Amino acid sequence: MAKVEVNKNKCIGCGACTAIAPDVFEFDDDGLAKAVKQEINEDVKTAAEGCPTEAITAEE
Repeated sequence: MAKVEVNKNKCIGCGACTAIAPDVFEFDDDGLAKAVKQEINEDVKTAAEGCPTEAITAEE
């Protein structure tokens, strides 16, 4: 089962993930990213690799 997580202690709310994979990531009330789907595709992998604080983990 796929698992996508955003570490809230590392996230700075830069928006890179929401721009790359808006169907999987969105901002919460604190302005930090959260995964709204547990779906791993190329956009999710790109978002995880491009996260400046390495806050995203995506495991299949």
